[in-house]
Amino acid sequence: MLTSQSHGVSSPKSEVTALVVDDDKVSQMIHHQLLNILGIENDVVVDGKQAVDIHLSGKKFDLILMDRDMPVMNGIEATKKLRDMGIRSTIAGVSSHSSSKEKQEFIEAGLDVYHEKPLSAAKLLSVVSKMKHTA
Repeated sequence: MLTSQSHGVSSPKSEVTALVVDDDKVSQMIHHQLLNILGIENDVVVDGKQAVDIHLSGKKFDLILMDRDMPVMNGIEATKKLRDMGIRSTIAGVSSHSSSKEKQEFIEAGLDVYHEKPLSAAKLLSVVSKMKHTA
């Protein structure tokens, strides 16, 4: 189920858009609220397949916050698929996995950056400030 949650505060700074991809309701809420605080319009989907499908429908995002473990299609598969589709958005992996092997596997899928959960405002601000400009 795609949930459009674009309650972001208008920001003259940019018209950055983000996609939150996470099956955990608490993580969705935290990431959505942090993005809103930064004035970033964002949508939320619950798995990697929905992330791929929303891009196939023609919608594009500047930033994708991608969880690693989700039903239907996990973050590793979804990241690989999005990169294979030519999606050049900044993809930030956000996961509770901390082993170096698990992080490396996720990064090698095509992430631009990786952060452990929970994502803080400072971590998100760091990601946004380093975002590549896809426009």
